[in-house]
Amino acid sequence: MKFSTLIRHLRESIKNLGRNGWMTFASVSAVTVTLLLVGVFIVIMMNLNSMATSIEEDVRIRVHIDLTATPEDQEELRKQIEKIPQVSEIVFSSKDEELENLKKSLGDEGSIFALVEQNNPLHDVFVVKTTVPNDISVVAKKIERFSNVASAKYGQGEIEKLFSAVEISRNIGLALIMGLIFTAMFLISNTIKITIVARRKEIEIMKLVGATNSFIRWPFFLEGLFLGALGSIIPISVILGSYNYLLDLIQPKLAGTFFQLLPFQPFAIQVAILLVSIGSIIGVWGSLMSVRKFLRV
Repeated sequence: MKFSTLIRHLRESIKNLGRNGWMTFASVSAVTVTLLLVGVFIVIMMNLNSMATSIEEDVRIRVHIDLTATPEDQEELRKQIEKIPQVSEIVFSSKDEELENLKKSLGDEGSIFALVEQNNPLHDVFVVKTTVPNDISVVAKKIERFSNVASAKYGQGEIEKLFSAVEISRNIGLALIMGLIFTAMFLISNTIKITIVARRKEIEIMKLVGATNSFIRWPFFLEGLFLGALGSIIPISVILGSYNYLLDLIQPKLAGTFFQLLPFQPFAIQVAILLVSIGSIIGVWGSLMSVRKFLRV
């Protein structure tokens, strides 16, 4: 396509949006309402997914080393664990460090352990992280079979329930978002169709004087693009403004917990790009589907 032809289509699409002011308003309003719903679900799901990922990545296997193991035995055990393909990281924690951590976790009550510092009954520990969190049970079973391992603990039973709940919530959220998007596409295509029905004579005349289908489609393609982009402005402003307010209000109260909201940047840019893209795609799809039937003259 020539650049001059593209400019002509741009001018024509902008003029048509102005000529059909009320229908343009109706189409943009339909996009706005549906993108508000889609945007709210996207924000919720992105934060839930971030929290779930944070929890999954925090899961570790604590390999308690046998009390009779020598330093050489411990080094051999480390090498055996490193050879497991699913293992991504191993950190050694001595029994003295384990005792200090236990004392800190108990706060004032931890002072009672000062009596056992000279005869520390705890184990040296390898803290093992897997590349994929769901592999943790498989890796723990392999490690338990190694020599000089007293136990390999990772919260068996509870972790499997956690992973299952996370997977279900992700699938439900994705299904809801996809359902909303398809509903939006149906509603918006019908709204745009009303606009195009009012211009069917214009399309028929263009066909009769020899205009190609692609030449006729381009202005409607651009109109759909503009309608979708315009319809995303209010949802982006409302959603990001509300999110920034909630972030300032809630985030301080969540400090030190797993439930951390995503920081405003680059989250705001990601949401804005997503909503503009979804709105534009819906607008283009609705326009092209609606104009197709009138191209058969």
